[in-house]
Amino acid sequence: MTTKATSHPPPSDQRSAPSHAKLARLPDPPRDPDAMQQISVIAVMLYILKEFFSGREDILVGSEGYLCQNPGTRSRLYVPDIVFAKEVAPGIIVNIQNGYVIDDVGKPPNLVIEVASPSTGRLDYTTKRDGYARLGVGEYWRFDPSGGEYHDRPLAGDLLVDGKYEPIEIHYQPDGVAWGRSEALGLDLYWEEGNPRFYDYERGVFLPDYGEAIRQRDLEMSRRMLAEAEVERLNERLRQLDK
Repeated sequence: MTTKATSHPPPSDQRSAPSHAKLARLPDPPRDPDAMQQISVIAVMLYILKEFFSGREDILVGSEGYLCQNPGTRSRLYVPDIVFAKEVAPGIIVNIQNGYVIDDVGKPPNLVIEVASPSTGRLDYTTKRDGYARLGVGEYWRFDPSGGEYHDRPLAGDLLVDGKYEPIEIHYQPDGVAWGRSEALGLDLYWEEGNPRFYDYERGVFLPDYGEAIRQRDLEMSRRMLAEAEVERLNERLRQLDK
């Protein structure tokens, strides 16, 4: 089904962002009692998305902080595992304290992801789903590493349309892989044997997973160190010739 997503006004039409000194300082968020079961998946998602959007100063990718309209509406229930927002002032991004206050940022997040756990799984696809819709979160995704034991399915996504969520189509492959398209990210989100993958459909490639990204970073660092060493050797030869 094709639907029209709820849109937010462009930055020029939004109210002007407050000064850094006026940003709310929220207390430390509560810890999920089952956090150890989620932390590896959350860390992988966070790392991949931060790497992919590292060239964009207006992109916020955050984790495990409160999401609220203002500090007075803060609730222990709404502490999303991943928060993503674009067209955010860089000064706002670096000064956010323990959460995303919509009144401070000037807009709701474009996307929220919750990773399933035994203690919060059912809340993710019931109460939280309704709450994130009320807060104006453009896309709401649920990822269950267990394959649906704690959520109602391995992977699910919703798109905000006229203030209510409508399901995003999830595709299931014969090998059990599930995936759906996030317009907010410009990526496809995959559930693959309980692990998250992201696919850049414009370039037709998967983003490096955590292990691949680390190996790629180490390889680039080694190449840079070798190049710097070669330059230093050439400089040393030139210094010897000048003597």
